[in-house]
Amino acid sequence: MKTHTTWTGALRGLIATTSALLAATAIVAGCGGGVGSGGTGSFASGPITGFGSVIVGGVRFDDSSASVADDDGNVRSRSDLRLGMMVEIDAGQVTRAAASALARRIRWGSEIVGPVESVSTGASTVQVLGQTVLVTTSTVFDDSLSGGLAALEPGQVVEVHGILDPANGRVVATRIEAENAAAVYKLRGAIDNLDTTTRTFTINGELISYAGLPAAMVPPGLTKGQIVRVLLQTGQADGVWVATGLRGGLRLPEARREAHVEGVITVFTSVRSFEINGLLVDASQASFPDGSAGITLGSRVEVEGTVDNGTLVATKVEVEERRDMGHRQMELHGAMGDLDTADKTFALRGVTVWYGGQVQFRDGSEATLANGRQVEVKGVLGSDRTRLDARRIEFK
Repeated sequence: MKTHTTWTGALRGLIATTSALLAATAIVAGCGGGVGSGGTGSFASGPITGFGSVIVGGVRFDDSSASVADDDGNVRSRSDLRLGMMVEIDAGQVTRAAASALARRIRWGSEIVGPVESVSTGASTVQVLGQTVLVTTSTVFDDSLSGGLAALEPGQVVEVHGILDPANGRVVATRIEAENAAAVYKLRGAIDNLDTTTRTFTINGELISYAGLPAAMVPPGLTKGQIVRVLLQTGQADGVWVATGLRGGLRLPEARREAHVEGVITVFTSVRSFEINGLLVDASQASFPDGSAGITLGSRVEVEGTVDNGTLVATKVEVEERRDMGHRQMELHGAMGDLDTADKTFALRGVTVWYGGQVQFRDGSEATLANGRQVEVKGVLGSDRTRLDARRIEFK
């Protein structure tokens, strides 16, 4: 599923969106992303927290007829989607009673593809391509990384899905998977130390040269602080990373009658005026259920309101850090496979499910489990974050 190609003609269409927003992102799997619905449809952006349709922000998006693409513009399959991936979904109007909608387009992308440099289990962080990656209780690890954070080793190439937190110089991971066959590395971040003469810049201290790129492949008006996505050769030249592709890393959402955005405050003027990943938030009429003391630069927040002319007019602002205090419930629907009654596991939608703990069964029992049975599983990530520990299994 992991293919990374250089940007071609599609890049020119993307350059026009350089200064816009990669809308509403979520910090941790399970806290959702955002969902806004309007007369012409809805938009969601955040980590996938379940399957049986694609579940984002508590809404089930029927992906049976949706087109799927990655952030390099490559056409992908629904089967490429994985738990914890950050996605953007354009869909029909959300049916509130059923919390469902028909997805039209699904786009997914990662923040980093590169080598592990160091791991700190105490700080729950890993350095990848010079970037600090924070692992939370809701970060999903691919099952090939048995042991989770402890399974990572220096030199190992990984792909990190998550949300960029430039104020704190890090990425908060929602999913990490091995990417040993990567043909190119990838990085999204804020430009610093820009030198338009030598055509170099840094992202969190990593020196990058774009001198070999034609002008048409460089977003116009590069500036310090601008968020970009850059593809890199897998080896450095004299200590410098060489760019093979460069484009803007933000995208503006369409106007929505309703919007639900979860993200990091990247620009802070006051508790009534700030930006989330470049999206201006007007909170002058908003309520603050958690108080306003936690609304600061780099804070993770949830904002409800409407998007109007590129501004999110908030009706409610909540602080999201509290959601990292415990495990988030995730949900899977589908046909069982690879049942192992000795280890008490089975496979479901590409995820290993363990049912050896305290499990509530509905419309059946443990003895009813069988390959091919349709089930709905609700649970939390296990200690190594590679499997789902079931809390409830319902037979369909």
